[in-house]
Formats: sequence, C-alpha cells, structure tokens
Amino acid sequence: MQIKTFVFNPFQLNTYVLFDETKSCVIIDPGCNDDDEEKELDDFIVSNGLIPKHCLLTHCHVDHVLGLNFAEKKYGLKTAANEEGLQFIRTASHYAAAFGFDVDEVNVPVTFINDGDEIRFGNSILKVLETPGHAAGSVCLLAEADKFVISGDVLFFESIGRTDLPTGNLDFLVESIQTKLFTLPSDFTVYPGHGHETTIGHEKLNNPFL
Repeated sequence: MQIKTFVFNPFQLNTYVLFDETKSCVIIDPGCNDDDEEKELDDFIVSNGLIPKHCLLTHCHVDHVLGLNFAEKKYGLKTAANEEGLQFIRTASHYAAAFGFDVDEVNVPVTFINDGDEIRFGNSILKVLETPGHAAGSVCLLAEADKFVISGDVLFFESIGRTDLPTGNLDFLVESIQTKLFTLPSDFTVYPGHGHETTIGHEKLNNPFL
C-alpha cells in the first residue's frame, strides 16, 4: 500500500489517499477547503489513474470534513464514519463560522464503522479501532500488513489529541492509546491528523503525555 499526504485548510489537516497496485484507493479525512485544494486532490487521483472506493473519517470535527461534500459529489462515494461523531457533522458550519470562514452544510455520512470492522479496497485491508477520548466517534485505521496506523487526532508526534472540546476525556484518550495503539509493534508507523509521522516505539519512549 502507498500513502499520499496532503496538508489542507487553515487547520493544517493531513488528508490521506491510500492506494495499492490495483489502483483502488481510499480518501481519509477530506479536508480540502477551496478550489485549489480540491484540484490538488483530484489532480493526484486522476494523474495516477486511481479509483476511489471509500471516503473515511477518523472523526467528524470540522477540519476533517471540509472537503466531504466535494469527495462525495466528485467520486460518487458514501462516507463512512463512526455514528457517535455525527453530532459534529451537524454543527460543522457553526464551528467553521466561529473560526472565521464559511462552510456549506456538510452531508451526514450514511455508512457507519465500528471497532473491528474491516474496510477492503483492491488487495488491501484497513481495520477499524475505536479510540474515544479526543472526540466521540474517534477511530484509528490500522493497516496490519503494511505496518502502519492512521491515528486521526488521537496520537501525534510526542503529543496527544486535545481533550478540552465537547466529548473530550483525557482518561478515555490515554486508555485508547495504551490499549489500542501501544499494543502494536514498535516499528509500526503512525500517520496523524496533523503534523508529521512517527512510530509506536518512538511514542512509547518519548511522548511526555504517556
């Protein structure tokens, strides 16, 4: 599996496109917020001959869903998210306005993913790990065969997700990391929702919050 990272919108969100030799791909956390960012995402998909199969959300905070309507309309995808996070989709335009930019009302996902579910595309599999604490409905997406995990806003390079937003809970977040992520082998790469990648082993040794 190959990974392409885009950094989109004022929150500097990492949007990921995962694809394999079959050219099937998934879009994770589509955060593109203007025409240029939408074109950057689409140009990569078209130039590489990729076929989008799924649009996935690690959670439903506004910065992770700004490009949701575009991805659904452009590629005919139904977005998958954990149902607990839908409350944030419904208030996305309100939160965007609070940060000084306009967002159309975001389409609500109609496909739900839960702990242990497997998402298949091409010859690849992503396993869903429910990881509450940063926000209700937070999940990580594990690629066991390729030794990496998409962590959303749960775990960052030498940091963790904030827990001072609605439904945030520090105890839940630490438990999620300890039981769902730190049980992975140390050489697994972590691709977070913001910032650069890290490894499970590095965070075990160096993360001051854990």
